[in-house]
Amino acid sequence: MRGLDISKQFYLQYGKPMLEEQFSDVIDRIAVGLVGDGSECLGYDDEISQDHDFEPGFCLWITAEDERKFGFRLERAYAKLPKEFMGIKRSALSPVGGNRHGVMIIEDFYEKFLGKNNYFDVNWWLSIPSFYLLNASNGEVFSDKLGEFSRIRDVLLKGYPEEIRRKKLAAHIVLMAQSGQYNYQRCLERNELGASQLAIFEFVKHTISSIYLLNNRYEPFYKWAYRGMRELPILGNIDTSLQYLTELDNSKENVLIKLGIINDIVNLIINELKNQNLTKATCNDLEKHAYSIVDGIKDEYLRNIHIMIGA
Repeated sequence: MRGLDISKQFYLQYGKPMLEEQFSDVIDRIAVGLVGDGSECLGYDDEISQDHDFEPGFCLWITAEDERKFGFRLERAYAKLPKEFMGIKRSALSPVGGNRHGVMIIEDFYEKFLGKNNYFDVNWWLSIPSFYLLNASNGEVFSDKLGEFSRIRDVLLKGYPEEIRRKKLAAHIVLMAQSGQYNYQRCLERNELGASQLAIFEFVKHTISSIYLLNNRYEPFYKWAYRGMRELPILGNIDTSLQYLTELDNSKENVLIKLGIINDIVNLIINELKNQNLTKATCNDLEKHAYSIVDGIKDEYLRNIHIMIGA
């Protein structure tokens, strides 16, 4: 059973009755769920995930004002829940569940991932790593009648604003062009084999980022990038081709294979850019498509800042 399912069952069997019995007067002010760090919040956990920070637990989000009124009492009640559930022991490191579970102030939770204030302005969208946005909007909220916790989360779940998506996509597309269509082969011609591999890795990295943006989904931390990409409806099935690029050596035969794969991927990306009306360019040069994407941005500031700033 996935960690998220274990968390929900633990809440339903023990957490919810505790709240109903001991906090009936304020239960509508307490949001409950499992969101944040950890593979279980993404639904990617397995047996390997259980070697650290894995336990039956859930989050209880309250406002700063409510924390002053009943936060300590809520922490004590959460700490008294069963120490083991479904054969899995709860962490003994903290009586309130540590940084991932237990009672949290809503503002503090979002500040951990999103920083302070200025949410959703242009520079904030361009500077914040995508996996922080994903960590703030993943998992599941089991209950939130107050709605304060879900207010920010519901905005984040909608993905990037369209012009931000364009700017970030253009940055990754131009870096795909430089690394895959240009620098890989030139590094090989100079016998810079290490640099040629770096070029391949850069091409793969920015291709993955581009695919997430073409789906308008937040890209997870790199160790889950392939796993998440395979679930995407748009070009999520090219993971095998990308893996070939990083796994094959640079023998003469494999170089030809790699160049063919790069060209195929470039064509797939360009076709999808056209399908989404993101480019008006008609060539096979990704860099020209990147600038065409930027040309479609209406916001003057966003359009004119450096093309790579969104990468």
